[in-house]
Amino acid sequence: MHAAIEMYRKASRQGSADVSSSITSPDFEMNWVQKDEEQGNFFQRTWDGFKRDPSRMVSARGIVGADGKVFDAEAAAHATADSPLQRSLKGRHLQMIAIGGSIGTGLFVGSGKALSTGGPASLLIAFSLIGIMLYCTVHALGEMAVAFPVAGSFSAYSTRFLDPAWGFAMGWNYALQWLVVLPLEVVAASITIDYWGSPISNAVWVTVFLFVIIAINLFGVKGYAEAEFIFAIIKVIAVIGFIILGIVLDIGGGPDGSYIGGKNWIFPGAFHNGFKGLCSVFVTASFAFAGTELVGLAAAETANPRKSLPTAVKQVFWRICLFYIVSLTLVGLLVPYTDSRLIGASSDSDAHASPFVIAIANAGIQVLDSVMNVVIMIAVLSVGNSSVYGSSRTLAALAEQKQAPKIFAYIDKRGRPLVAIIFASALGLLAYVAASPNQDAAFTWMVALSGLSSIFTWGSICLSHIRFRKAWKMQGHSLDELAFLSQAGVIGSWLGFALNCLVLVAQFWTGFAPVGYAENTTSENVQNFFEAYLAAPIVLAFYIPYKLYYKTPFMRCVDMDLQTGMRELNLVELLAEERAEQASWPKWKRAYKFLC
Repeated sequence: MHAAIEMYRKASRQGSADVSSSITSPDFEMNWVQKDEEQGNFFQRTWDGFKRDPSRMVSARGIVGADGKVFDAEAAAHATADSPLQRSLKGRHLQMIAIGGSIGTGLFVGSGKALSTGGPASLLIAFSLIGIMLYCTVHALGEMAVAFPVAGSFSAYSTRFLDPAWGFAMGWNYALQWLVVLPLEVVAASITIDYWGSPISNAVWVTVFLFVIIAINLFGVKGYAEAEFIFAIIKVIAVIGFIILGIVLDIGGGPDGSYIGGKNWIFPGAFHNGFKGLCSVFVTASFAFAGTELVGLAAAETANPRKSLPTAVKQVFWRICLFYIVSLTLVGLLVPYTDSRLIGASSDSDAHASPFVIAIANAGIQVLDSVMNVVIMIAVLSVGNSSVYGSSRTLAALAEQKQAPKIFAYIDKRGRPLVAIIFASALGLLAYVAASPNQDAAFTWMVALSGLSSIFTWGSICLSHIRFRKAWKMQGHSLDELAFLSQAGVIGSWLGFALNCLVLVAQFWTGFAPVGYAENTTSENVQNFFEAYLAAPIVLAFYIPYKLYYKTPFMRCVDMDLQTGMRELNLVELLAEERAEQASWPKWKRAYKFLC
């Protein structure tokens, strides 16, 4: 097989007439590999699938991210453009990743602590503001990802449009965020088991959950996508079901027939701990939305991102409105923030129950609260599954640019970044702290780290989009040349960037002087600050040394590479044909396509 590939390469270089046009496709070598893998028995094929494929790399062979002490931004752009990872994700996969990819711990479990800290009004305001910010951010990301569906998209865009050192910091920030999320989600899953008072040790459940997540990811991107498709459907049905049930319960349709209405907004009240309580909810809200940007990361493994990504990006608006704002509004109506079972409340007797489960249990409905708890368990495992995918792909892209250990760039014959997957899975062993009395502290620290990390990622995406648009115009391009335009535009990116900065300021304040800080000791206040602001020093620790060592430049608009990474060579003609077709659509169809 390898001999045939070498003959093909040699003949192609010499321009031999014997090489027909039918084998000049880039998939020629892959077809030979697949045919070769079909030989032998099942166990032999499975074993061979884990071997390194020399023709597969996350970035182009021979391209490095840094040369000596001078970072080559142009080489880095090429390094992330031609990803050999399997491009097998379909439109339905992306849509479900966008809709249900981040519905997990932050919404079902973390919202309990947010409700206890800030009250129902603060919960609604904070999640709405973060939702607006994410709407602008994801549309900005979608525009760049459709234009440049490259590996390691977030760090690649920061490297290309901002500063290579900032791209390095954002790459590691994003990788660390997801590396931490895996044990966090497994811990959260074990917390949901505690709801039933299981006598079985949490360590047993951690083992089961880790095995399931690792097994799914070892099936490659197709296994991840199919699992997420199923998980997302379950989560979507559950949230919609809860919304319907919540409305019925609130208007007096529960077993006891009592009308609840807005009583919990009057007593104990809509706000708790005032403005500072509102600001304290921001990190929880940002953590809940973490994972929304996975759609952009998946662009490099999508069969046709120009067709699939716009639809997935537009789904974000509906997910924010329906799954977060509506469901949390109902949670605030049904559960008072003084409920002792909420995480962060005064009692530890049932501290791990979700506010969604509490709302059902308070209504006196039997069994249904346990069904909801099962859904929560599936949801947190779904986000844990996404964490292995997100961290492994980011580590592999960093490794190929020599910004991470080279071993992480190992791509096997099935198109899996195998070493990166194994490393991410190994960090899941941190979840065994769930078997210790310190599981609540571990949950708090992990939420703080991964939550604020998302703010840096989203802010960088917005700023990268602003710089990209400026460079696009300065280099003589028009917006008609872009396959997808952000509905929020550059103004939306400025708004998203400003909101990200405001969240960072608010979190600094609440971290420095948290609610009730006067009653705390100095060591407790220091701990509270790092719980709220842990990601900031980590980002600076990556950025400043890299900036000083490689002396990377801030990218100027005239120097930005706006060509590398675009897939369609005849994009302008394709867009003209599609827009002519769209102009003939009836108004209802155009409105539907604009919204969905």
